[in-house]
Amino acid sequence: MSGEAPAVGGGGGGEANGTPPNVTIYINNLNEKIKLEELKKSLNAVFSQFGKILDVLAFKTLKHKGQAWVIFEDVASATEALKRMQDFPFYDKPMRIQYAKTKSDIIAKADGTFVPREKRKRVDEKPEKKQKREQHHEATQMGMGVNAYPGVYGAPQLTQLPIAGGQRVMMPEIIVPNNILFVQNLPHETTPMMLQMLFCQYPGFKEVRMVEAKPGIAFVEYGDEQQAAAAMTQLQGFKITKENQMVITYAKK
Repeated sequence: MSGEAPAVGGGGGGEANGTPPNVTIYINNLNEKIKLEELKKSLNAVFSQFGKILDVLAFKTLKHKGQAWVIFEDVASATEALKRMQDFPFYDKPMRIQYAKTKSDIIAKADGTFVPREKRKRVDEKPEKKQKREQHHEATQMGMGVNAYPGVYGAPQLTQLPIAGGQRVMMPEIIVPNNILFVQNLPHETTPMMLQMLFCQYPGFKEVRMVEAKPGIAFVEYGDEQQAAAAMTQLQGFKITKENQMVITYAKK
């Protein structure tokens, strides 16, 4: 994503530390081994539960390693995210969060205060490389029915039903409630860690299982049926991206 990194705030965020609450939060102490694109997608997945995200900024430069900025549409969302996710174990490291000290470009442009900076070199992923990767994901999906899932859990007997936006999702026949959830309509770039960070917020979480050959689906196990039901209720329809709304059912055991 494009944009200039806002300046860093002071301390834990707030008027007392000289940085008033605003729509952009600054995160550091991030795992530097995580690839840039995966980091951005994971941050978006974790923080989108607090409100609409306008942008996620992270950079390859040495001085910006282990850092990121998440820009929300409103201050309330940013404030809730800061409070709830402070010290959250993200890729095995506790996140340090505070308000950003200056406005990001996207907000300055929106309120009319944007002043162009000097032109600078930008290292972005080449469009043709990105397009090639996306085409590869699409090709991988073609001809792959979820009924062929060979994993440790059984996917339900499925039929196709349309959902909003003209997409079609595999919907199961009646399945007896149990402690394992079957999650569909995930974006191809979803990782087990991204799902773990979403589902581990609810009591009884045990593990996430995905099949590399079949992107777009996952199984999430809880301690018992009630715990699985609670998580399903809270995350049903959760959007990891604007286009992908999670569809959660019980797995066929």
